[in-house]
Amino acid sequence: MTRSAYLGIDVGTGGVRCALQALDGTCVASASEPLRDAEVLGLPPGRHEQRPEAWWPPLAACIRKIVAAAGADSIAALSVDSTSGTVVFLDGGGRPLRPAIMYNDTRAAEQAARINDAAGNFTARHGSRFGSSFALAKLLWVKEHEPDAFERAAMICHAADYLAGRLRGSFGVTDTSNALKMGCDLFDASWPGFIEGLGVPLRKLPRLVAPGTPTGGVCRSAAAETGLRPDTAVVAGCTDGTAGFLASGAAGEGDWASTLGTTLVLRGISRDVVKDLAGRVYCHRHPDGWWLPGSAASVGGECLAHHFPGRDLAGLDRQAMELGHTDALCYPLVRRGERFPFVNPAAEGFTVCEAAGGPLEGAELHLACLEGVAFVERWGLELFAELGASTSGRIFATGGGAKSTFWLQVRATVLGRELCVPAQAGSEVGAAALAAAADCGSVSEACRRMVRLAGVVRPDASRTALYDAKYRRFRELCTARGYV
Repeated sequence: MTRSAYLGIDVGTGGVRCALQALDGTCVASASEPLRDAEVLGLPPGRHEQRPEAWWPPLAACIRKIVAAAGADSIAALSVDSTSGTVVFLDGGGRPLRPAIMYNDTRAAEQAARINDAAGNFTARHGSRFGSSFALAKLLWVKEHEPDAFERAAMICHAADYLAGRLRGSFGVTDTSNALKMGCDLFDASWPGFIEGLGVPLRKLPRLVAPGTPTGGVCRSAAAETGLRPDTAVVAGCTDGTAGFLASGAAGEGDWASTLGTTLVLRGISRDVVKDLAGRVYCHRHPDGWWLPGSAASVGGECLAHHFPGRDLAGLDRQAMELGHTDALCYPLVRRGERFPFVNPAAEGFTVCEAAGGPLEGAELHLACLEGVAFVERWGLELFAELGASTSGRIFATGGGAKSTFWLQVRATVLGRELCVPAQAGSEVGAAALAAAADCGSVSEACRRMVRLAGVVRPDASRTALYDAKYRRFRELCTARGYV
């Protein structure tokens, strides 16, 4: 059988998703597996850790499902994406020395401030500041609070790097997308000197390559665990937000992708770097040379899993649709701390409904959560426009949240914009496009060939005024709480 399909692997906060994509956009096979016993429990507020060892079994199980459905000979190459800013400390054998500090961990605010003091020229050039969620700040926190783990670390990398390394059987490579929050200089794809000035030897950091770069082949031990053919090409991945962007169909200046999964990620295409020294926004570099201004809020689909564990979310959508309206306003933040569209490590979620006779629940709470995420989405796009980015192009909705037609309608109406929905909205499709980049000549060409639209969702004009008023009140409540 000809190797004619490309495997994209997305490892998120709660699970692993894989898609085997043909170049014509056909999904040859797909699979998913939940993460089990990954989360480290009992941590102080604002701290979030997972055990990297718990990521591998569901990833291997997902790949085995793909191989069983399509055959190992059909897979030409694979790529892995994962959460942005998650830090993994490895010993010389590639074994984790401590739990991974996750993307949404905000413990390292003091370290971030010191990094910004040391990186003045760097931050001015890139137009963004280091935040507490950035990998470099977390690295310094470990250096200062757990010096033994830092000294023993032969390699400090990201979640996607660790998993790609498990597949290759060798570590030491990262992509410039994941490396952005570790301090990578995106203008020349290098580690800047100020990092060593902070006491971090550059030998502990991975070699930098562009997303879509072949980095080696699957090793025999990983092949035995996954069913893949040995030497199947492993291609450099990216962050989950960048992968969601690539899967979206956004292709022109002013186009934006809104990836709604556990969290909300906004990213667009800009001719020039977009600068925000308040630390809310940062720019990735598209593998083909454009700038990708973007950021990630801490709100997203996690609020539904938190408030409605095990519930039928499609059924709640139907109930909310029948309800039609709620006076409640909800900032659906489950964990402490927010990073976009404002930075406040002490921010906490809230629900306000003066008309309610008791705690909000059921369809009314569900609707308030959907609206709250949409308000954050609108706020984010307005912020990008204020910073000089064009937002006049198309908006593409990707991620698990795009599977809810009702939520798409709410979001389109809150934004007052059409939402373009790809036929396959997962970040794993973007990872598959990276896997195909070398064979297609560029990442853009791989995306052009793979991504297909399923439809367009338009605003409900009859509800525009209602949502405009609720959005203004939402912003006022956030300001009153000192979040802005």
